[in-house]
Amino acid sequence: MEKLKLAVIGAGSTYTPELVEGIIKRRNELPVTELYLMDIDPLKLEIVGGLARRMMAASGMPARTVLTAELEEAVRGADFIICQIRVGKLAARIRDEQIPLRHDLIGQETTGAGGFMKALRTIPELSRIAGVIERLAPEAWLINFTNPSGIMAEMLLDRHRVKTIGLCNVPINMERDARKRIPPERAAGAAVEYVGLNHLSWVTEIYLDGKGILADQLRGNFPTYRPANLPKIDFEPELLRELGAIPSGYLTYYYYRERSLAHLKQEPRTRGEVCREIEAELLQLYRQPDLHEKPALLERRGGHLYSEAAISLVSAIYNDKKEEHVVNVRNQGALPFMEDRDVVEIRCLIDRNGARPLPMPHFANEHIIGMMRALKAYERLTVQAGLSGDRGLALQALLNHPLVGDYGKARTVLKEMLAANRAFLPHFFGE
Repeated sequence: MEKLKLAVIGAGSTYTPELVEGIIKRRNELPVTELYLMDIDPLKLEIVGGLARRMMAASGMPARTVLTAELEEAVRGADFIICQIRVGKLAARIRDEQIPLRHDLIGQETTGAGGFMKALRTIPELSRIAGVIERLAPEAWLINFTNPSGIMAEMLLDRHRVKTIGLCNVPINMERDARKRIPPERAAGAAVEYVGLNHLSWVTEIYLDGKGILADQLRGNFPTYRPANLPKIDFEPELLRELGAIPSGYLTYYYYRERSLAHLKQEPRTRGEVCREIEAELLQLYRQPDLHEKPALLERRGGHLYSEAAISLVSAIYNDKKEEHVVNVRNQGALPFMEDRDVVEIRCLIDRNGARPLPMPHFANEHIIGMMRALKAYERLTVQAGLSGDRGLALQALLNHPLVGDYGKARTVLKEMLAANRAFLPHFFGE
């Protein structure tokens, strides 16, 4: 039997059982023989890894499941590596959400000032991990789920030789949501056009029998997909018609900035605090020795179709499927209004060579083009700041972000957030 080693970095995450479920479901097309689960938190690794082992055993899969705290052991000789780390854990996320709110800025884990700080913490650590992969598994595919996924892909592809693809569960959910509005017997033949950056993306057309039908759909009134971790603010039908597109739920923060800020400030707890409670409940469930499947409670954590996105991508590469997936990769000329080296979230053809973005030479939505260019400038500056520890570049990045912009607020929130994260960012303090 051919050996197939799959490693999960950050395997103490409560999302891991969903990933294991995906491996089990695709056992006939993805014959994993070694599953290495790595995490620096020994307690969470023991609890989550224990459930993973029980799930694998109950499925009858012959794969050897190894729990380890050593990155080198997990990575060495791996064929596929899935990375889902959270530097600073949920405590750091909660600070990312709370501190901006004190300055009347949106506090969110992947965008705005909070997402910026998460990126700064994560860039050096993910760069270190990539260095280990280059040395011990140079032929491995790194499937990165670590947020902000687009910025991480930008850094990895720009600074490292690792074969990497950035992934998010938003595109697969948006596509399935779009297909719900098509008669079931015809939905499989539909094509969904998708364009953007990670967490700044839109469905820009739906083709049925070669004809675009999105404009007809937008004349109606329907709810759009919104991840569980976002404010319950629906896009107004008039906005969708004006855009000529269906935005990702994360665009709520941009199109309804004041409402989103007010909503976040009046909530008794941040989303991170809610997730901390859900995680505690999940870990208690995972401890039960008779539990050998993913519990329903995990759906509340916000990672719907996480395993489907990750494991179907791994399978498409391993089996040379030539399938279409929406992933984060270099633009390579697919969108003529972006630089070739820019990482974009776009539909790609996936085979054994990885992801090839499908060209969209006639894309002409000026609103979307402008939004993407503005946020890409922020992403580039964030990568530079995260690697260098340059406070000037960090301030420039915040000034470029549409959810920050104001110099006084940017300067104050940056100073406070850097101080709160000093343990993770010594290079910003000359240490």
